[in-house]
Amino acid sequence: MIIEFYKYEGTGNDFIIIDNRKSKFIPYQKSISKLCNRRFGIGADGLILLQNKKGYDFEMIYFNSNGNKGSMCGNGGRCITALANHLGITKHKTIFSAIDGEHQSIVIRENNNISTISLKMLDVNKIEEYDDFYFINTGSPHYVKFVTDINNFDVYNKGKKIRSDKKFIPSGTNVDFVEIIENAIFVRTYERGVENETLSCGTGVIASALATAIKTGSNNDFFNIQTKGGNLKVSFKKYNNSFTNIWLEGPVSFVFKGEINYTDI
Repeated sequence: MIIEFYKYEGTGNDFIIIDNRKSKFIPYQKSISKLCNRRFGIGADGLILLQNKKGYDFEMIYFNSNGNKGSMCGNGGRCITALANHLGITKHKTIFSAIDGEHQSIVIRENNNISTISLKMLDVNKIEEYDDFYFINTGSPHYVKFVTDINNFDVYNKGKKIRSDKKFIPSGTNVDFVEIIENAIFVRTYERGVENETLSCGTGVIASALATAIKTGSNNDFFNIQTKGGNLKVSFKKYNNSFTNIWLEGPVSFVFKGEINYTDI
């Protein structure tokens, strides 16, 4: 069976996206893992299915690159918005369903194959503060730790150790290392499911921005975020240690389109 796919990236966080409104693609764990493999497959941090869902423009189903079904993916939500717009499913405003509930997204600007897309996330009402880290669920769980000299920080080894710590059994956690710099924060993330550092993580930069707002006591209602894959913006409304009206904004690029023979995977 020939399956058509699209490759998109948002600040270096890349995804295989399949228009599965006719339910032709059956998401087997082994097959998804192979498709996401950067040597033996197409290569991606994850795979996303765009499917029909009553009452919504579409449903987003996200799989980690290891083939397992994942939690919410912020950059993935922005990328699938770009594809839905390209396919004519939606125009500039979208309401879609994901594993954590309803999301709105807006295509702010379009320029050839690059769009600026803003995604609304669910409210965050609980942030756990510890001596040297924060734990925040922004649709996916995140351990947030503030560090210095982030460019030289050993994200892979330190992140891998924390990700599998017994306190986060059985699901594990994503791990974000954050440095506060002039007028912005720099975020690097070790992602569970990918089991490596990614160039950017949408839910991770949101968690990092909220943790920064609490740590610094800032009255800002947004933070500019630097990642290894590019720049993002997180805006929000803060009430004590609760956050509403959370938006993730940044660029999305169409990379390429192709076909796979799914029976060969």
